Amino acid sequence: MNSVKKGHLMELPNRVLIGHNIIGEFGSFLNDLGVDKPVLFVSGKNVQNVVKSSITESLEISQHKFDWKIIDNATISITDEVSELCKSNNYGIIVGIGGGKSVDVAKLSSYHAKIPFVSFPTSASHDGIASPFASLKGSDRPYSFVASPPLGIFADIKIISQAPDRLLSSGCGDLIAKITAVKDWELARDNSGERFGNYAANLSYMSSRILFDESLNFTTNKNDSVRNIVEALISTGVAAGIAGSSRPCSGSEHLISHALDIISPDNGLHGEKCGISSIVMSKLHGLDWQEIRAALQRVNCPTNVHDLGISDDEMIEAINLAPTIRPDRYTILNTTDLDRDNIHKLLSDTNCI
Repeated sequence: MNSVKKGHLMELPNRVLIGHNIIGEFGSFLNDLGVDKPVLFVSGKNVQNVVKSSITESLEISQHKFDWKIIDNATISITDEVSELCKSNNYGIIVGIGGGKSVDVAKLSSYHAKIPFVSFPTSASHDGIASPFASLKGSDRPYSFVASPPLGIFADIKIISQAPDRLLSSGCGDLIAKITAVKDWELARDNSGERFGNYAANLSYMSSRILFDESLNFTTNKNDSVRNIVEALISTGVAAGIAGSSRPCSGSEHLISHALDIISPDNGLHGEKCGISSIVMSKLHGLDWQEIRAALQRVNCPTNVHDLGISDDEMIEAINLAPTIRPDRYTILNTTDLDRDNIHKLLSDTNCI
């Protein structure tokens, strides 16, 4: 047998730059990555209004030509449009600048167009800023697509700190969810023989533990706290790249979040739903769910579905539906026979409803 087929591919960022008020260095950052062809920026209109003048100045100094593609949503059709734009205009790299939507569109478009992309987050709402997976609408699969990992990540903490606090709290919810994701991966290893990556699992778990640090304070020390969260989110994305799958980052709590996308669309951010679901799943795992709930409360992440406009029945139905979202993904939900009454009691006992 070919030895290559026995392994798995690790895809990791080539260069990561994090700092406060560093946007003026973006042109030289592209130079360091060896970019010598025109650049395509993908972002929303509001983000463009905030950063375009600074980026234009930086790229003129570094003598990079560039264009801008404004998007409204992260959908399959928009991704197809952007990838065709790249192919027909000979762009050398795509820069996804903004929140999850822009980064995901750039990520998957670069994968289809076979050119690299740079992740330039303007908020820290989830770990997609560094992972080789993208979530899009307009598909029959409510979970992530395999995509390109970022060639580079450029994180200006000043810009990210100015994003709405709710987005940062959502990122914390996505971070804490790694605790149950790793436990689910361990279950799959033990019960179904799935390949388990000890290093990737430990990296993801360690990154989530930053939320239990009592010094994390968004009120008195926001810049340092934001930097810690951004670095932790990047680390979990790197863990996925090392694992060659989303396993260290996504387990039963993510399946519930995806089920809520179907049952209660437009209610709650991804990380918020993952955070609440991790409370419930941690109790099933026999973990300290109260510690997880308290950590989420400290970072102002919702711990009750009613705060997101989700009803008791919708959350119960989501937990029922979750194991069918990805039948190939073995989690704690595969080991527990939960009926509606048991789910209601579980949610009530953890104060999630």
